[in-house]
Formats: sequence, C-alpha cells, structure tokens
Amino acid sequence: MRIQDKTIWERLQSMFRNSYIQQNSDIQAAGGLVPMVVEQSARGERAYDIYSRLLKERVIFLVGPVEDYMANLICAQLLFLEAENPDKDIHLYINSPGGSVTAGMSIYDTMQFIKPNVSTTCIGQACSMGAFLLTAGAAGKRYCLPNSRVMIHQPLGGFQGQASDIEIHAKEILFIRERLNTLMAKHSGHTLEEIERDTNRDNFMSAEAAREYGLIDQVIDQRPA
Repeated sequence: MRIQDKTIWERLQSMFRNSYIQQNSDIQAAGGLVPMVVEQSARGERAYDIYSRLLKERVIFLVGPVEDYMANLICAQLLFLEAENPDKDIHLYINSPGGSVTAGMSIYDTMQFIKPNVSTTCIGQACSMGAFLLTAGAAGKRYCLPNSRVMIHQPLGGFQGQASDIEIHAKEILFIRERLNTLMAKHSGHTLEEIERDTNRDNFMSAEAAREYGLIDQVIDQRPA
C-alpha cells in the first residue's frame, strides 16, 4: 500500500510540474523553472515541485488565463483532494485575467459538486471569469489580499459567417450572460437587475470595494494567528 501511495504522488508530482510549466506564461518567461522542495522522512529524502507540495496541504493555484487545459487540471485536483478527505477545506488561490466561459464553468460546477468547502483567495487580480470563480467560493470563506484588483463585466464574444449562424451565436452569448449574472447574483446577494447594470461595462474594484459589493467576505493583510 505504501509503495502504491508513493507511486501516486510521484505521478502527481511529474504531472503537475510538467503541466504548470506548459500552461503558466509567468513560469515560461522565467525560463520554465519551478522551485523544488526537499523533505526528510523515515524513507529518506523526497523532492517535490512547489505546486505538488502545496497540493498536499490542499492548496490549489489558478494562475493565468482560464482555458480548457488549465480547467481540467484544476478539476482533477479538486476531485483528488475530495477523494483524500471529503470533510477538509480546499484553498483555491486565484490570480487570473479571466478567459473561457466554458472552461471556467467546468471549474465552477466542480467546486459546487464536491463535498469539501472551497475557500477562494484573490492574489494580484481576479478579472472576468477569475472574479466569477472568486465569488463562487464557500460563503464566509472568500478573501482578497489588500492590493488585489477585481473586475466584473459581461461575457465577450464574436462570430463571423452566415446571418443565421450569427443569430444563433448571438442568442447563445445572451443566454450565457443571463446564466452568469443569475449565478453571480446568487453568490453576491445582489438582484439580477443590479448585476446586469454593474456588469454592462468593465467594472474594476479594489479589495475593499469587492467586499462591500459582496464578491468576497473579507480583506486579509496577514494570516490569522
């Protein structure tokens, strides 16, 4: 059994190290280097990349544009941590400019589906779909660091083709907008009309303004003692 567990963690370590290098433009810009952490145990030394080590502490990072490959990784990590312990909170740290609606909704649905509460924390920025996922965290467990920025707006889209196809896609983006606004109203405590008004154009907020608006529950400047 121990050998089996070790194999699982080794596979996870390799998978997440390679995937973060591929998907994170910041890491790529730094030369594709991921810090390694060495731990001492009864079985000797073990080396983890930093993200795999934090995953053991039930910490997940959502960094960069929200797209399908990244969303699959986030969903896999959420499901894995639920299987490990369905009663312990998961901590999702967000630093994202937003991205694909369908990719973001797969993360959202998985957050709501699993048993553990998912605490969300904005570090840097949470814009567009990033802000939506920040707001979708467990009630009372949605946070921002003091210098973070949050931005909400309506979904963006464009299509070329036949007039009938353009009409179909226009109806789809209007449906998506209504669905996103309905869910944001549910999580923020605002009415649908208020959300529609406030997301009509790019709406930037400070961490404190996001708290007052109901997107988060608390602004934290240091870890509680």
